[in-house]
Amino acid sequence: MPPTLADPPTLEVADPEVALTLRAEREAQGLDRWDEVWNGVHILMPLPNNERQELATEIAGDVRQLFKPWGGRAYGRTFAGCNVSDVSDPSLDWRTNYRCPDVAVFLSHNPAEDRGSHWFGGPDLAMEIVSRGDRSRQKLAFYAAVGVKELFVLDREPWSLQLYRLTEGELQSVSVTEPGGEPLTTEAVPLRWSLTPTDPPSVAVAAAE
Repeated sequence: MPPTLADPPTLEVADPEVALTLRAEREAQGLDRWDEVWNGVHILMPLPNNERQELATEIAGDVRQLFKPWGGRAYGRTFAGCNVSDVSDPSLDWRTNYRCPDVAVFLSHNPAEDRGSHWFGGPDLAMEIVSRGDRSRQKLAFYAAVGVKELFVLDREPWSLQLYRLTEGELQSVSVTEPGGEPLTTEAVPLRWSLTPTDPPSVAVAAAE
């Protein structure tokens, strides 16, 4: 039986010339925007569909609005996608190891460094919106290593929102909710998160009481 999108094959390119050509073609077409490099291995991530991009944009926008009474940008910065690397030496290529969360929140006291093209160090809060085959949960060890305090993983087949919290050096699952379920409260950023009972669901964000 041929492979399907539900069980995609793994493609390993052993020819360095083919690999360089493939990367150059993806860069030229703008398809590498969501690619990542894991310890020197280039990972070709699936392109986000419209729903995923809309979710990330809306969530980041909602968080920014909630930050306004608390000082806005002076309180924290929110991104719908950014590059996060653990390469500390500015003379080295940060692109040898980085990840791209769909949503990232950096509070003002976060020691992570904004280096223009990327962040050295992790956000206080990050979110991964799962696309088929994108390895979202395989990023937990990296996010823990760069100091991400809390991480959401948003699944869409079926819908659920799972919260991980940094505990003893590891991001451990602490709670999960489904559409119409109980909200989850983040500690790093005092907010309540839930999935609306709509079709399709959306992520609702409010200030924690």
